[in-house]
Amino acid sequence: MTQPTQPASRPQAARPLVAFDLDGTLVDTAPDLLDALDLVLSAHKIPPVDRAAARNMIGGGARLLIVRALKSEGIDLPDDEIAAMTQRFIAHYAQNIAVGSRPFPGLLEALDRLEAKGVALAVCTNKLEHLARLLLDALELTPRFAVITGADTYPRSKPDPLPLLSTISAAGADVARSIMVGDSITDVLTARATGVPVVAVSFGYTETPPGELGADRLIHHFDQLEEAVDALLANASA
Repeated sequence: MTQPTQPASRPQAARPLVAFDLDGTLVDTAPDLLDALDLVLSAHKIPPVDRAAARNMIGGGARLLIVRALKSEGIDLPDDEIAAMTQRFIAHYAQNIAVGSRPFPGLLEALDRLEAKGVALAVCTNKLEHLARLLLDALELTPRFAVITGADTYPRSKPDPLPLLSTISAAGADVARSIMVGDSITDVLTARATGVPVVAVSFGYTETPPGELGADRLIHHFDQLEEAVDALLANASA
């Protein structure tokens, strides 16, 4: 007797993915970054930066932070001196990476809720990868993320789409079911170039007002992240 043919099993859909920026999104890193900045500026007799103003200079890596701080003081230094300052900055920062840096309020609970729904998590940052890992290790956050990529992981950094596309691929996820979460125009442009929706946080580091970044959703606390992710994933499936 011929046995009925079993229907072919459908391939399992990839888990949805949320990829986070790091500085100003997952973690308030300003205290340690600005302490390192003060250290390298002091060698040029430049006074400590104003904390409120300098927070919004963060987000493009150590060199750009130094250049922005120098520009704010009307100081122009040769490239070789800026390169030397950058190396001193990185060396000091690596040794003091989590003295004052802490996850933003509600982050851990938000990650718990996403993981409980089967959402994969990743980090896609313009921080050097080894510094990103040092920080996440120090804060015991590394195990939460399937993939961690930095400015030097790939040949190009955000807002080029390569880092986010590669992060999504490395996590075994699908662009059609992925979301970017960030705090700056760089993150929004990265998401747009990649073709994924983007959630902006209002508590990070940005020279552009958060409401003017052009994100699909804007949240003011991580308590709002789950609802934003659910809505964007629902739209993607519609």
